[in-house]
Amino acid sequence: MYGMWVLDSQILSPDQMLAEYKAQQHTERGFRFLKDPFFFASALFLKNPQRIMALMMIMVVSLLVCTLAQRRLRQALALSHQTIPNQKGKPTAIPTLRWVFQSFLFIRCLEVDGIKTIVNLTSNHKYILSFLGSSCQKYYFIS
Repeated sequence: MYGMWVLDSQILSPDQMLAEYKAQQHTERGFRFLKDPFFFASALFLKNPQRIMALMMIMVVSLLVCTLAQRRLRQALALSHQTIPNQKGKPTAIPTLRWVFQSFLFIRCLEVDGIKTIVNLTSNHKYILSFLGSSCQKYYFIS
């Protein structure tokens, strides 16, 4: 790609160039996810290139899924003009999925005598799940 500029002033207007430049932060934030210790807890030693490539593929697909879920949550909140509490308990219409994952960290599925029950699921969790739709609610036995 020698001689090519991503932001080409011959093709893009100044307003378009500024919008594209500002949009880079979303991509960079996604790549920061790949290095986050919350998702990638410890160093892995993979001995061959195929395994490294496979791990990177899994991580990039995970990034895609997280980005789409975060987008879906934010769009649902915007459409309904609702907010959810952030880490500090203040309302936000643009939560990160990382925070949502952390808030769901202690929810467990408990099975006793063949009967499965979800424990530690609060009304706030159910409220958040209501914005993610039935495809997510079914995992928490919410219909």
